Amino acid sequence: MDPLSSLLSGIRAEGSVVSHAVLTAPWSIRFADEAPLTMISVLRGGGTLLLPDGTERPVGVGDTAIVRGPAPFHLVDRPATVHRPHAAYEIACFTSDTECTAQELGGIRWGTDSAGATALIVGAYRASGHRHERLLRALPPVLVVAEDVEVCTWLEKAAADAAQFSAGSQALMDRLLDWALVCTLRNWFDQAGADAPGWYRGLADEVLAPALQAFHDRPAEAWTVASLAARSGVSRALFAKRFTRLMGRPPLAYLTECRMDEAETLLTDTDLSIARIGRSVGYADAFGFSAAFKRHRGLSPSTFRSAAAA
Repeated sequence: MDPLSSLLSGIRAEGSVVSHAVLTAPWSIRFADEAPLTMISVLRGGGTLLLPDGTERPVGVGDTAIVRGPAPFHLVDRPATVHRPHAAYEIACFTSDTECTAQELGGIRWGTDSAGATALIVGAYRASGHRHERLLRALPPVLVVAEDVEVCTWLEKAAADAAQFSAGSQALMDRLLDWALVCTLRNWFDQAGADAPGWYRGLADEVLAPALQAFHDRPAEAWTVASLAARSGVSRALFAKRFTRLMGRPPLAYLTECRMDEAETLLTDTDLSIARIGRSVGYADAFGFSAAFKRHRGLSPSTFRSAAAA
């Protein structure tokens, strides 16, 4: 499995919040729920994201924005609104001192559907598992992707259906957000260029791609720089130089980091034995794996697992 598929395959919403908001200017929404990821799709109209560091990011019809938490942020019809009288809303469903539920928020339709109103689908995402942490590290504080208008029409109807208080509505909300989040992230990675992580740029490189694909397909194999270079059909020296330049680290350092990341995920999200996890990431026995893991992460696998569980 390629690294992007590996990251996205772990995305599973659980108790997500999906709301359909219709807003007439002037308005503001404060996102204070400390969600790891918040997704905002603009179906009609538009606004401006105000981030904690002072960044202002406009979003218009057809745009989907994903904001990385947990710091609070605002979405406003325009930046000056926050200093003037306006309709103010807040989402704070995942903090420890609130009893807000997905159904309570999902049933709310803010504002009035007048001409020129802004319509949004807002998804607050409660992440779980170590793989989500790896995904968050690969993303910028905010990203915006332009979607097809026809997709917006479909999404508006689907979100309205999901917000109904019927059997299975929470599961529908969760899967709706999963689908939209995966599609948006995949599109952003395709468009990110120099902002994309090194491993993603490497997959687009004609020399490195065959070796990277081979490694991610079979991470337990005893890969060497020479065997990876052979997969790419170039010399060992050329492969190592090109890999280090594009990926920001030597080939074997990258392999070890990927194996340790996958081991952390398995230690956190499964009850597999230490020996089995070690074999799945390329170590012949539990002793060798434990030594390597402690060398690179500072904790033994069993200690790491206990700390993660706590």
